Amino acid sequence: MRPLLVRYGLAMTSVVLVAFLVPLAVLARGLAEQRALEQGRTDAQRVAVFAGGATQDDARLEAAVLANDAGAHPTTVFRPDGTSLGDPRPRTAAVDLAASGQAFTARVDGGVDVLLPVAGAGGTTVVRTHVPDDELRAGVTEAWLVLAGVGVVLLGGTALAGDRLARRVSRSVRELSGVAQRLGGGDLEARVEPSGPPEVAAVGRVLNGLGARVADLLAAERELVADLSHRLRTPVTALRLDVDLLPDPRERARLTAHVDHLVEAVDDLVRTAREPAASRSGARCDAAHVVRERARFWAVLAAAQSRPLTVDVPDAVLDVGVAATDLGAALDVLVDNVLTHTPERTPLALAVQPGAPVRVVVEDAGPGLAPGDVERGRSGAGSTGLGLDVARRTAEQGGGRLVVDRGPLGGARVTLELPPA
Repeated sequence: MRPLLVRYGLAMTSVVLVAFLVPLAVLARGLAEQRALEQGRTDAQRVAVFAGGATQDDARLEAAVLANDAGAHPTTVFRPDGTSLGDPRPRTAAVDLAASGQAFTARVDGGVDVLLPVAGAGGTTVVRTHVPDDELRAGVTEAWLVLAGVGVVLLGGTALAGDRLARRVSRSVRELSGVAQRLGGGDLEARVEPSGPPEVAAVGRVLNGLGARVADLLAAERELVADLSHRLRTPVTALRLDVDLLPDPRERARLTAHVDHLVEAVDDLVRTAREPAASRSGARCDAAHVVRERARFWAVLAAAQSRPLTVDVPDAVLDVGVAATDLGAALDVLVDNVLTHTPERTPLALAVQPGAPVRVVVEDAGPGLAPGDVERGRSGAGSTGLGLDVARRTAEQGGGRLVVDRGPLGGARVTLELPPA
């Protein structure tokens, strides 16, 4: 931004300088030519005084011609009888035109001729004084150098002033950009010290207010989620008491395990809601271990529905950049979708495929997913429509993505692609 502002100032100054200095340079050249021609006419008139009429004096005429020659203005006097005196350059058509009584200047090679007719008793005498190009341009180069120096000084001053102004503005904008990037990265405590021009300072104050507002809203949302999650403890406690009253020990143990899992999920939800997102960065887990554990949990319900369950998990450790609770929750959502929205006896498959990325796959042989089922908040099966979005956010937290397509079993295949930790 700083070089751009400096270049912009230099461009504007250059336009102004061209608009003023070019006419001044042309004017300086015109003035130099006019001064030289005036001097040439003066010399021609000095000779013309002795060239004709009652004052004709050959001795003085010759002296005046020699004086002009010595002064770098070669002069020729063309008499009516065809003879000439002074500069030996030949007679030209311009001299013949001047003999008709017309005074003028004519451009020739090497300069300008000043032609002055003088009427006399024997006819018209023409005085021709030559003004060379060197004299026509005398002082022009110096004047142009002075104008160029003025332009350079003005450009330098513009660059210096523009750089100081641009440094102030760009520093304020860089600070705004840095704070905006920190806020975007989750650092809600980032604030900027408003500085620079009034407009930039106003943006800084608005950005500070926005960061404070976002922090307040996020804190309120976390507290609300935590409160709602904490309220679940009461019905869960009641459910645990009811389970303890079951007479069948095996049934009581099975349901107690389910209740314990529910309590653990509620506790994880409370902790997740209260801790900032930045504190969860750097989490990792063994994807293969998580899938094995969750497969054992869901195998009971799959067996109750007479649903074939295939688990293909390698023995290797496959670390991914997602917390075990988050990956387990995402896997639970995907498996629950299959168990809820496909008919009983529909095959279900869980798999972990090593590589880069590591792929966690949930596949079924059901009717598949409609396009609307993949959008957040929309479902064609009467659910909340948030299950796939939970899995998607889990994959993105680990730097991966969620892929939904049709698998070899004929139904939906949902894949969490997670880069290795």
